[in-house]
Amino acid sequence: MSASTIEPARSAESSDAIGVVLVDDHAIVRQGLSSVLEREADLRVVGEAATAAQALAVVAASRPDVVLLDLRLSPSGDNEGIELCARLHQTHPDVALLVLTTVIDDQLVLEAIHQGARGYVVKEVDTTELVRAIRAVHRGDSAFDSRSAAAMVRGINAETAAENRRLTDREQDVLRLLARGMSNRDIGRQLFISDTTAKFHVSNIMRKLQVSRRAEAVYVASKDGLI
Repeated sequence: MSASTIEPARSAESSDAIGVVLVDDHAIVRQGLSSVLEREADLRVVGEAATAAQALAVVAASRPDVVLLDLRLSPSGDNEGIELCARLHQTHPDVALLVLTTVIDDQLVLEAIHQGARGYVVKEVDTTELVRAIRAVHRGDSAFDSRSAAAMVRGINAETAAENRRLTDREQDVLRLLARGMSNRDIGRQLFISDTTAKFHVSNIMRKLQVSRRAEAVYVASKDGLI
């Protein structure tokens, strides 16, 4: 099948088997996946697509239970696959989305989950693990191979760390004055707050930036683009 054609859709509702749509820009990959999945009595490939536009049309026509999709649907990058996840999740919230890709990136794994994917596995997984993942997301569970799971944990930890370092508007005001070498008293006068309140904000800034000295706070904030 060429990349410009759409596999004729077969409704998943006509069978008790789990209906799967394959979304990958390489025909040989789709053919291989189809061959593997059709060996399973409880799995049935009901459609294929090579592009995001085709995927939206095929899913609407075939009403699958699971969409197995690659994030990289063109040489330009991964955004198209992420956007497709979001569109499919919005228009077909009952369809389980399972990412099958070669790309492992902490933030990309997390973004796929944020956009509605129930699972994320790399193409290097064996067929047994892939089939298990399809069945898992169909049940409403999550599914990750070991590398993707580790990437998701790292991504969550990075998000948490970034959230913990986020400064309030007032703390940013204090930080800018701190960068000018002002004392707590000078900061208080500039912002019309007490010395004690200024000291409190400075302490919070140093705690969030995980430093122990005012000069270190300015250095870290400058390096991280906070000032």
